[in-house]
Amino acid sequence: MSYYIRILGTENPDIHLDDILEALNDEGVSGKIGAFKNELPEKWTRFELRNEKDKVLAVVERDAVKADGMGKEELDEFRETIMDFQPATAAKWLNNFFDRVTVIYAFRLLPLALEEENYPIVTAAQSFIWEKVKGILQADDEGFTNEEGYHILWQFGDDEEGPWSCAVLNADGKWENFSMELGDKEQQKAFKQGQVPAGAQRL
Repeated sequence: MSYYIRILGTENPDIHLDDILEALNDEGVSGKIGAFKNELPEKWTRFELRNEKDKVLAVVERDAVKADGMGKEELDEFRETIMDFQPATAAKWLNNFFDRVTVIYAFRLLPLALEEENYPIVTAAQSFIWEKVKGILQADDEGFTNEEGYHILWQFGDDEEGPWSCAVLNADGKWENFSMELGDKEQQKAFKQGQVPAGAQRL
């Protein structure tokens, strides 16, 4: 089963493949771009992200949000699923935010992408595209971020562990950022209730 991470962008400029490759080099990672036949480097819909050994790490697809397109279908699916997750305030915020999304970049990660020496190539490409299109991030089995990249919706399994940078909306509708321990059941409970957990480190 494929694992996806996504960028839900509020802007939709054309991003040249050479610019992505240059961004990888600037970050000091040895990645390569594999173009598909009939794809234009200045106006592409998908490409392969490869490591320095030319092994495919991910297939990146670009879908504009149109009335009859895949991007719109994905957004509609997200709208249906997020309301089952917490915090409820984050789900409501996301539902409203989706109205601003104009493009979705989906990274279909192959197992090789998750290896320690390869994942920085993925994150460098993701960060560069995100900077260009703005918006938020999504990852399967994790959830969504806000526009600053802080995690706002709990879609983890309850046995998840480790520190994580998160945010909840306060009474004034502003994000409060903090680092919490995912494996702490009390912190999980507070986050799902839309509260900054006791013991969390504010950021």
